[in-house]
This record gives sequence, structure tokens and C-alpha cells, in this order.
Amino acid sequence: MAATERIIFQSYVWRKSGRRTILEPGTAVACRGTEDALRRIEKVRDGLLSVAGAQAVRVTVDEEAGDYGEPEVLGSVGDVPGLF
Repeated sequence: MAATERIIFQSYVWRKSGRRTILEPGTAVACRGTEDALRRIEKVRDGLLSVAGAQAVRVTVDEEAGDYGEPEVLGSVGDVPGLF
């Protein structure tokens, strides 16, 4: 199986954990393409989605071999963890 490109929209939300408030990932969404992921980022920026922040990421995946390429951040808005 050849490597395929995946575009992922990842949202983040603030949650209370005891006395602390922590930033947690929401549900990751596989997007049809770059434009779809960036539209979702714009919705967060415009306040249409109730999340603390979000990232759109492109990654190359070869599931058969278990290989994952370095993620490329396509867009980011709001509160996101320092992953890269």
C-alpha cells in the first residue's frame, strides 16, 4: 500500500481537573482536503465553534508499514499545545 496524505482538524477545549484547568484535545476530524480544514479553522476564528483553539495538520501515512511522516501545520487558532 502506498503512503497517503491525511488532513486532520484537531480542536482543543479547556476542562477542569480538580483545582487545575487543563487543555485537552477534542475529537479529531479527517478532512476531505486542505480547504475543508482551513474552513474549519476560520469557523473557530469567527467564534462559530465553541472550542478553545484548533489546528489543521497534513501528514503522510503508510498504514501498512506503520509509518507516519512529520506533521505540517496548515493553520492554527486560539489556545493550542506546543506540539511542534
